[in-house]
Amino acid sequence: MKEILTGGLAALNLDTAAAETLERYGQLLIEKNQSMNLTAITEPAQVARLHMLDCAALLGCADFAGSKVLDVGTGAGFPGMVLKCLEPSISLTLLDSLNKRIEWLREIAPQLEVEDLTALHGRAEEFGLMAEHREQYDIVTSRAVADLRLLCELCLPFVKVGGHFLAMKGPGAQEEKESAGRCVSILGGRFRKDFVYQIPGTDTSHRVVMIEKIAPTPAKYPRRFNKMKKFPL
Repeated sequence: MKEILTGGLAALNLDTAAAETLERYGQLLIEKNQSMNLTAITEPAQVARLHMLDCAALLGCADFAGSKVLDVGTGAGFPGMVLKCLEPSISLTLLDSLNKRIEWLREIAPQLEVEDLTALHGRAEEFGLMAEHREQYDIVTSRAVADLRLLCELCLPFVKVGGHFLAMKGPGAQEEKESAGRCVSILGGRFRKDFVYQIPGTDTSHRVVMIEKIAPTPAKYPRRFNKMKKFPL
């Protein structure tokens, strides 16, 4: 795993010194996955490429150094924990609705020598209404599998004006973007040019939908989750 990570980080023009930390992270993930469903990807080489290097590539689309970052629906810590391992100056908050995942992330942070990390259990649509989190983050990330309109309503309220929401998507994101234009505008955002990359060591290309926050999100958003799903913006 370390060899794959070292070569992949070099291909992404990132610091290869973090390969050892990411390898440890991958080992902890595989070990914990035996008792908790964290990932469907369990083969070490695939964990290295399809989790660690996929998330690491996100550093190529924005300046994360010294940024206040929130990872919404972080799951097993993707992409937030990977970004933090590679760019320690990030002030990172991880948010997930499943407390078992959050407890595990808190447990492994010291083992990865990660500091300035907050792991929160809760729902994004509730935290997005709280003054201590609303429009407080430079960068918000999400690797969640959800429609872009839903993700925008969950995530854009957290982004400060001038900041960015980065939605990690597959190659077919253009159709989602076309249906999300009105939603993005209502929530105070505007699309920037997508960041397209290939995961090192694979033929897989992914796309980051980049949304800049240019105006405050109206106070009535985010709505209750059921309403978002039933009546997407």
